[in-house]
Amino acid sequence: QVQLVQSGGGLVQSGGSLRLSCTASGSVSTIYAMAWYRQRPGKQRELVAAISRSGGSTYYADSVKGRFTVSRDNAKNTVYLLMNSLKPEDTAVYYCAQGRYTGVVVTTSAYDYWGQGTQVTVSS
Repeated sequence: QVQLVQSGGGLVQSGGSLRLSCTASGSVSTIYAMAWYRQRPGKQRELVAAISRSGGSTYYADSVKGRFTVSRDNAKNTVYLLMNSLKPEDTAVYYCAQGRYTGVVVTTSAYDYWGQGTQVTVSS
């Protein structure tokens, strides 16, 4: 079993930056691809960014491309999401997720473990 614990998030003004962290514990002997999802008010959960096991491959949703950066530190079992130039429409609960593959996948069903979620609120 794997537990994902998130930190970061909070309230920031439009144009500001935040960094989210997600640390895995438990059965982490095998390193898998990770992802960040978000759920905006009244919307379905959507994939924001994903990163392969090595960190060499990444994926970004068009809405965040050029503003968000996903990275990972495998020695710390931690994945990060740096969010720059935040907009009010980025307001959401953000979730990290661990997949069952080593490469980047964009299918929600490929992710088995989820963090507890963290609120990000961007004021205009």
